[in-house]
Amino acid sequence: METFTEIKDFVDNPHFSEQRRKSLSKLDFNTIDAPIAEIIKRFSKLPYCFTLQSCYGHFLYHDQRDPHNIESLPISNKIKKVEYRIAYIAFCIKNSESGIELFHDLSKIIVIDPEYLQFGCAEWFWKRQVNSYALQVEPKRFMTKDKVTIPYDEALYIQNVRDKFLDAIKKIVQVKG
Repeated sequence: METFTEIKDFVDNPHFSEQRRKSLSKLDFNTIDAPIAEIIKRFSKLPYCFTLQSCYGHFLYHDQRDPHNIESLPISNKIKKVEYRIAYIAFCIKNSESGIELFHDLSKIIVIDPEYLQFGCAEWFWKRQVNSYALQVEPKRFMTKDKVTIPYDEALYIQNVRDKFLDAIKKIVQVKG
């Protein structure tokens, strides 16, 4: 995310419930990348959280130019460079006991690989919605970019980190919901 920043402290938000209701009324599961649609559905059931935006993370290369591609990278010795479009989920979390507990659970996911996972804020989300946070899968050196060109071997590694990241999120939301 081009405006990715460090974690901000929770602030009071007396309009959270109304903002959540409006956001959920506009949520169209048909527009969400299929591999993460169930995760987003489960988050939508939590009364102290709602998702703002998400992306499964897409890999484009010479034979694959579909920006919505959800296929795994092929095993190949012909692919040298891959354009990676970041995997992320942005949340708005209620400043409440349950919301803060969720925040702490989500923040722990980065232990999977702190060089490739970040938990923070995005300025443009925060300006629209206070208490918004994002988890993203991106090489730390590019953490403020939405897409990067990387070597094929690194793309394979990121794909693995992304899959572990999504598994960790699934576990959290299954326990919570």
